[in-house]
Amino acid sequence: MDLELDLQIATNERGVPDIARFESWVRGAAAGLEAAELTVRVVGREESARLNERYRSKTGPTNVLSFPAELPAEIDLPLLGDIVICAPLVDEEARAQGKEPVAHWAHLVVHGVLHLRGYDHEEQAAAEHMEGLEKDILESLGFSDPYA
Repeated sequence: MDLELDLQIATNERGVPDIARFESWVRGAAAGLEAAELTVRVVGREESARLNERYRSKTGPTNVLSFPAELPAEIDLPLLGDIVICAPLVDEEARAQGKEPVAHWAHLVVHGVLHLRGYDHEEQAAAEHMEGLEKDILESLGFSDPYA
């Protein structure tokens, strides 16, 4: 797959994985596509909270936000969209859930890319399907079930 990943680190948080890991996780979640272009932006609490409020009308930071590209049908680009991940929440959640931080990073990237590809978890059947995909993709990347 031809992948163009723009990784933006907009925080001083420690423990942010390197671009090779992000590329691996994106490739896993984008399997089956000939090409994909996307941005992953890693942010702190403040930026995450601002975006969460503006686009979801929810207060406070959130672990991952996905912004699928909305291109006109006549524009043929492999642009998937943007993912925003809140670094401090990744580490906090990983500790609280007894997970390795890198496994949680991988899960959130996979989750975000699946949203960019049109999957969601609004209804029970869709949620079960998406979680099954996440489990399969993460297993193929060497990670255990994130929901166990």
